[in-house]
Amino acid sequence: MNFLAHLYLSGTDHSLMIGNFIADSVKGKEILEFDAEIQKGIQLHRHIDYFTDTHPVISDGKKILAPYFGKYNAVVMDIYMDHFLAKDWVNYSNVPLTSYAASVYSLLEEHEAILPERIQQMLPYMIRQDWLSNYANFYGIEQVFKGMSRRASFESHMEDATEVLKKHYAEMQASFDLFFPQLVLDSTNFRELL
Repeated sequence: MNFLAHLYLSGTDHSLMIGNFIADSVKGKEILEFDAEIQKGIQLHRHIDYFTDTHPVISDGKKILAPYFGKYNAVVMDIYMDHFLAKDWVNYSNVPLTSYAASVYSLLEEHEAILPERIQQMLPYMIRQDWLSNYANFYGIEQVFKGMSRRASFESHMEDATEVLKKHYAEMQASFDLFFPQLVLDSTNFRELL
């Protein structure tokens, strides 16, 4: 799961959303630098990642992608899942995706001072290019993959990920449709334990 799914799975709690959004930039004991409510969002993010990475549907999807992307298959799969969430957003929310994205951007700008430096640097690009809404279309995810490919430490072939998605679209859609409702239920249950 990438940014959109992590935010969505936080529900409407702003602190959970912020923590879940920044979690990949918070390593080890750095979590203690944040207030307790944001720490819960970071914990939720880590739980979502574990559930996703160990789920058999996602494992099967990553096997399909491995010949194309090698060790980057999980990263590509995460973006694909955000694409399907964005594309099928009306099935999961009564709030239009563009409105939801605008409210998230506003929330993040309001709390910019507490965001890790890496997130502060990324946020203006994310907002200007409206990443959350643009996950819904091929052009949007193609721009994401091109940017990720440029930043990858090793040859990733992520610049080809949109074409690979088109080739395996039905399989990836079926994976999302089977997996995501299970993730929503699991995340909801985990949030109640926080």
